[in-house]
Amino acid sequence: MRRPFPLALILVLCAVAAAQAPNATGPLAAPQAPTAAAAVEVVPAAAPRTTIPSDSNERSRPKNYADCRARVAEANAHPEKHIDILFVGDSITEAWSGPAWGGYVHGAPVWEKVYAPRNALNFGVGADRTQHVLYRLDTMDVKGLTPKVIVLMIGTNNNIDTAPDIAAGVQAVLAKLETMYPAAKIILVSILPNGRATQLMADANALIRPLADERTVFYFDLAALLPPVGDSWLGLAPDKLHPTQVGYQIWADGMEPLLSRLLGTP
Repeated sequence: MRRPFPLALILVLCAVAAAQAPNATGPLAAPQAPTAAAAVEVVPAAAPRTTIPSDSNERSRPKNYADCRARVAEANAHPEKHIDILFVGDSITEAWSGPAWGGYVHGAPVWEKVYAPRNALNFGVGADRTQHVLYRLDTMDVKGLTPKVIVLMIGTNNNIDTAPDIAAGVQAVLAKLETMYPAAKIILVSILPNGRATQLMADANALIRPLADERTVFYFDLAALLPPVGDSWLGLAPDKLHPTQVGYQIWADGMEPLLSRLLGTP
């Protein structure tokens, strides 16, 4: 014998059905539109910090920023030289012609031979992340420059971020450079391997490589030219992060065919 539903349950089900019934005067009446109070609010995801300009590195490294501003001021003082190559990045870029990080040999000899005669400007600052480069592009006096080629390597110091966020930061820097210098070609250099976040940088490189369209943005895979050697990589200093003079020479030699083509020189 089937057990009858309890009267209380029947009353509850009836109340629910009444509440869900459409407010209509007949079987063909249109359903009521949801009220504003019932609408679901869609909250956009917050932009990753890698894409938001930040002055935090200038506050912690004022001398490095002062040095960079001085290089920019020197370039602006001689507009007749027409900066043709703009190197943008962190300490790996700064050490092309600046201080030797950690006391290791830097790239100045290669820079003086290969890039100084071609009116290159070093726009690198140690410990910069993508958000710091965005800040420098906003606040340093570089808007009047007219580079033919920009060499960008950034992201290794974003090792506290995820690979997608690093890629988003690199993309933000690229977009900023393209807006500021619409006539320039950009060489996007792969992030170098390093001992503190090897797989993370490899994952980030896989995401930034497609940002190059090979028409205005060109990808140069420098990391592929620095194979593993023991517990480090060819051309890197004992800190497993910064290039030695050998590493800078590999960079210059590997990039030269593309750079010459973009500069329109034989």
